[in-house]
Amino acid sequence: MVRKPKRERKGLSAPPPRGTSDRDKAVDALMALLAEHSFEQIGLAEVAGRAGIKLSQLRAEFGSTLAILAAHIKDIDRAVLGGAADMTEEPVRERLFDLLMRRLEALAPYKDAVRSIMRSARRNPGLALALNAAAVRSQKWMLEAAGIGSSGPRGALRAQGAALMFARVLSVWIDDDEKGLDRTMAALDRGLASAARWAGLVDDLCAIPKCVMRGRRRRPADEGAAGAEAA
Repeated sequence: MVRKPKRERKGLSAPPPRGTSDRDKAVDALMALLAEHSFEQIGLAEVAGRAGIKLSQLRAEFGSTLAILAAHIKDIDRAVLGGAADMTEEPVRERLFDLLMRRLEALAPYKDAVRSIMRSARRNPGLALALNAAAVRSQKWMLEAAGIGSSGPRGALRAQGAALMFARVLSVWIDDDEKGLDRTMAALDRGLASAARWAGLVDDLCAIPKCVMRGRRRRPADEGAAGAEAA
């Protein structure tokens, strides 16, 4: 059964300006350009022109279009974390569900740009890898906000699993034009159910090295005892 968050969902709206700094203008310009062109067609000169700033000003803020996109992703992280209500009394799965739906709300004004970047990632393995790294970083923050540890090998695997799960949800959301986002929420609910099973597997996998190391520490003593008995 799909659990709908308690608040009303917002409809698609135009992206609000981030601010008046060169950094904000550049990020807004890239997202506007992505809604019209593929990522590989957009150069730094086009971004500067759309932002209304000089190339020298853009260079002072960013070194590449990928860095500008990373800044947008960071802004989405901040919006989600800053708007998250106190959910300490809610189950962990409910907290993560709410946080990821908030993430989709924050992304809604950039839906055309997200669709564009997803198409480009399918054609460009290098871009896909870079986006996955950014997604893993974001999901670490989402997991921490939900009360799920993201440190160490176990946390890294959790974050990677969450990033892959959310990517599948995005592929549904991108074509979900219903106001209630029922298909998207159903996909997220299924993804979280699968993630719960994945988390159990992660715990098992992370326990294996400890078992192996304990076995290795015992083996010399066992072998020594066996040699003494043989003598």
